[in-house]
Amino acid sequence: MTKELTNQEREHALDLLNRARKAMALIENYSQQELDRLAQAIGWFSSNEKTFTKLAQMGVDESGIGDRLGRPAKRFKIHGALRDALRQPSTGIVEVDEEKGLVKYAKPAGVIASLIPMTNPALTPPVTGIYSAKTRNATIFSPHPRTAVTTFKMVEAMRSACRAVGAPEDLFQSIQKPSIPLTQYLMQICDLTLATGGKPMVKAAYSSGRPAYGVGAGNSSIVIDETADIEIAAKNTRMSKTSDFGSGCSADGNIIIQQRIYKEMLRALQLEGGYLCNEDEKKKLEAAMWDENENRTFSTIACPPQQIANAAGFNIPDDRKFLMVENHGKIGPEHKFSKEKLTTLMALYWFENFDDALKIVKKIYNTAGKGHSCGIYSHDDDNIDALARVAPVSRMMVRQPQSKSNAGSYTNGMPMTSSLGCGIWGGNITNENVTMKHMMNYTWVSRPITEDKPSEQDLFGEFYGNEVA
Repeated sequence: MTKELTNQEREHALDLLNRARKAMALIENYSQQELDRLAQAIGWFSSNEKTFTKLAQMGVDESGIGDRLGRPAKRFKIHGALRDALRQPSTGIVEVDEEKGLVKYAKPAGVIASLIPMTNPALTPPVTGIYSAKTRNATIFSPHPRTAVTTFKMVEAMRSACRAVGAPEDLFQSIQKPSIPLTQYLMQICDLTLATGGKPMVKAAYSSGRPAYGVGAGNSSIVIDETADIEIAAKNTRMSKTSDFGSGCSADGNIIIQQRIYKEMLRALQLEGGYLCNEDEKKKLEAAMWDENENRTFSTIACPPQQIANAAGFNIPDDRKFLMVENHGKIGPEHKFSKEKLTTLMALYWFENFDDALKIVKKIYNTAGKGHSCGIYSHDDDNIDALARVAPVSRMMVRQPQSKSNAGSYTNGMPMTSSLGCGIWGGNITNENVTMKHMMNYTWVSRPITEDKPSEQDLFGEFYGNEVA
């Protein structure tokens, strides 16, 4: 039986909304300097090493998935979001185009409902919060039930930041006892929803009747051609696959290798800690990782490879960092390893010429992950260009570990975020990294300019003057 919204939940949501609107009114006339100071406070209170380490590890303990030792390093993503926010105006005039006579003014979007995934309960709230507060919005966070305490504690840290600079703490609020009906109702009454999480969550956001930014599912794949630096490619692939035990949708899941360097690349991956499963182990893995309804089993998501192997009924050495299965030619809905894995396991494929690689890429994304991301290790600009032209993805990393790069890094120009739009391919409204600019309304002021009206002959070119039947 589907649980219905209770009167108590309805009243709670309306109270949160009312408090959020009052808080927004109090910062309506904040100057850019005051908004920047508020953003800096949020960044510090949420990402200082002591606080973030405690809450990042709490999120792992509470959910039962993820890398307890590695997850605290994600605090630098908050630093990156703050860097980007401080470099952009967010109130008053934010853009001027003198040639076209246009001036753009920024206004708040309103009260934001932010849905938080269990994979990043300590990271997503402050990243969203920095962008939201700097744009004079208020945010109500709806956590995943498995990590509700961690999300609430992080939001409390953000409220402390508001108090420290004299801003209203109700700019940030969190639901303590989440439920599906309560979250659905919250999305219906707020002005904008940011849905970072699984497909059902995103679908619910787009069905709320309110504007929403959702994200699509990932199935990140990389191509490695014969011009690649094999050691660097192997190291980066290991980094991407093992970051937070592969919990992120940007973790490299499908590795498509040029056949002439396949054995060498395989050896390099093994030197980085990879374990190549034999066919019997591969069958056992499939049975352990997916249930009878083809859903991922929770006990094998975002965990060490030894835990996955044990669940499947075999053992691997303690020094192995990730699993590999050869999956060449096995792509499609019936071949589970060609889908998103969300753990420390990758599928290997090979190709003879680059056209074959492009065909493999298209088949993989027709199976799962269309719209999200791909990558390539190559120094051949023609191959890079060829992949960019056909890959149905919103972002493509060149010689970078995707899980460290897709959402922005200090060594690329992608905007820092914790929410990745997947475009129309992924059922989303944007292909961009969702950041501060997506949390504002804009007023375009247009002044008259010198007439810009081409002649009909210029417009129609060779067709001008031709008789039309």
